[in-house]
Amino acid sequence: MLKVKTPKCGRVKRELEKRAPKLVETGKKTLILQGTKTSNVLNTVLSEIYHLKRDNAIRYTRKNDSIRPFESGGETSLEFFSMKTDCSIFVYGSTSKKRPDNLVIGRTYDHHIYDLIEVGVENFKRMNSFTYDKKLAPQAGSKPFIVFSGEAFESVDELKHLKEVLLELLRGEVVDNLNLAGLGRVYVCTAISSNRVFLTHCAMRLKKSGTIVPRIELVEIGPSMDFVVRRHRLPNESLKKEAMKTAKDKLHKKIKNVSKDALQGKLGKIYVPDQKIGEMALPNKAKGVKRERREAKMKNSNDERSSKKQKEDS
Repeated sequence: MLKVKTPKCGRVKRELEKRAPKLVETGKKTLILQGTKTSNVLNTVLSEIYHLKRDNAIRYTRKNDSIRPFESGGETSLEFFSMKTDCSIFVYGSTSKKRPDNLVIGRTYDHHIYDLIEVGVENFKRMNSFTYDKKLAPQAGSKPFIVFSGEAFESVDELKHLKEVLLELLRGEVVDNLNLAGLGRVYVCTAISSNRVFLTHCAMRLKKSGTIVPRIELVEIGPSMDFVVRRHRLPNESLKKEAMKTAKDKLHKKIKNVSKDALQGKLGKIYVPDQKIGEMALPNKAKGVKRERREAKMKNSNDERSSKKQKEDS
């Protein structure tokens, strides 16, 4: 039997607890790698992807000749780096005569390859090539809008898969509440054809519209590029079913005397102890008591007078 090692150092124990499964997962980190041969365009693409995701990204600039994601046995090093850095999304860049400026974007499950999609980069424009007001530059940590334009994202399987992967790559950490002041940029993905997608990064400029809702203009701030889909690999049905499992929420502690109704909503029972009003001592200066005493004395005196008259008459 295999020996199970338990961490002895507190730092190692805390690190393992961070990587353990949680009911509410934290944001996914992105691993950026490069192959043996890369072009200047591809190096710039990888550096600008890292710049856009620098809060939740790790980049390795050393060349890796043993990584071949689509080949059997060529994904061992990639899975090792994923487990080492605790990254669940990766971007791998390489170039060759057959596939120039090639990007492989994929996801991992339990530090094993989940799915892959391979795209070629064309018509790339870097951030420095765009001129705009620097006040519109997005702040670090801001949440982006993501727009997918085109019917091909719903009808073509390759673009459906690309949409899922790009959404995981660009959206960052999933949150419940948003501050509208922090939404200042948008990624626009346009399906030009069945295998080509135009991706651009824009800033939002708010202008007066005469109403409460401002008019929004998009200012292109870069980068922008064309993705040409080359190969893709979907996950197995068994692996997909296992990855889609969700843990049940913790059982809430039952609250006594509280129930829920479909019509009236939340109902509660309140138990009031016996007040024992008959045993309570009334204050001496009560006006009502004095009046009752006077009325009782007057009544008694009237009764005595009437009884005396009856005796005298008899």
